[in-house]
Amino acid sequence: MRSHRISLQDIATLAGVTKMTVSRYLRTPEKVAAATGEKIAQIIEEINYVPNRAPEMLLSAKSYTIGVLIPSFKNQIFADLLAGIEAATKEGRYQTLIANYNYNAQSEEEQIINLLSWNIDGIILSEKAHTLRAVKYLRAAKIPVVEVMDTEGGCLDMEVGFNNFNAGYDMTKTLLEQGRRQIIYFGSQHDRRDEHRFRGYSQAMSERGLPPQRVNPKAISSQQLGARMLESALQDFPSLDAIFCTNDDLSLGALLWCQRHGIAVPQQIAIAGFHGLDISREMYPSVASVITPRYAIGYTAAELLLKKIGDTGFVASSVDLSYQIFMGETI
Repeated sequence: MRSHRISLQDIATLAGVTKMTVSRYLRTPEKVAAATGEKIAQIIEEINYVPNRAPEMLLSAKSYTIGVLIPSFKNQIFADLLAGIEAATKEGRYQTLIANYNYNAQSEEEQIINLLSWNIDGIILSEKAHTLRAVKYLRAAKIPVVEVMDTEGGCLDMEVGFNNFNAGYDMTKTLLEQGRRQIIYFGSQHDRRDEHRFRGYSQAMSERGLPPQRVNPKAISSQQLGARMLESALQDFPSLDAIFCTNDDLSLGALLWCQRHGIAVPQQIAIAGFHGLDISREMYPSVASVITPRYAIGYTAAELLLKKIGDTGFVASSVDLSYQIFMGETI
């Protein structure tokens, strides 16, 4: 059974108004006097109230629904993650509510609150850095939480992913072992995972006495962006002999730019990406990449979530899945 939920009457009592006034404020705040609305809003903020959109009959039972937050609907890696989640939830006869936050912390906070309003039984998050308010709401909801795609640092409840620092280090070390020396790191959003990969790259470079260099446009990655980044990098670092991209979109764009401009890959420039998308392995030459287990991460995360929903005594804090270095033909 769920613990007591804050009701409209609770808010009305605290605000010194009627339950009907609170209900009207939540539906049409412009129809409530400004001073009264401010008082109600203050109470809602103080007690972390989330208006429940599920049928009243479900308030004391499981909703058989979990929330999933991903940073982009355009990125294939999250399509693979969702496929794994859907496979596990289907087996458990659960439904998923999926929301996108476009790599924006404030948007993630809003979407977390929105998902919680549907009386979900658990939530899967693609990020480990959240606003304080988002964390406050998640704690107050008292539901299982799984953070995915990264296992560095602490977690709110449970986590499933891989070590991005180690992956960045291992790929850079592979490039160095191939004789490359001026390796430039291509980032994109400058998010937590990208930062961990860059730190791994920097560690490998520093161990060889080489300066780490990064091109980071802080923009959503695409093949077009990867092409522009390489063109710009060649102006700033004319002797670069390798690039390590934070994802395969950037590496594919860089490869296509080289082919259009007659630059031999890997003879002149080695190219490595991240995540091991199918297309990167089917290209000619095939692009070197870190192959990440996105489907397995999604499946395992949903599996853990359902186990904890069914057993409040279930304990599983961290699952670290392995990645693979795919050499390809571009290094």
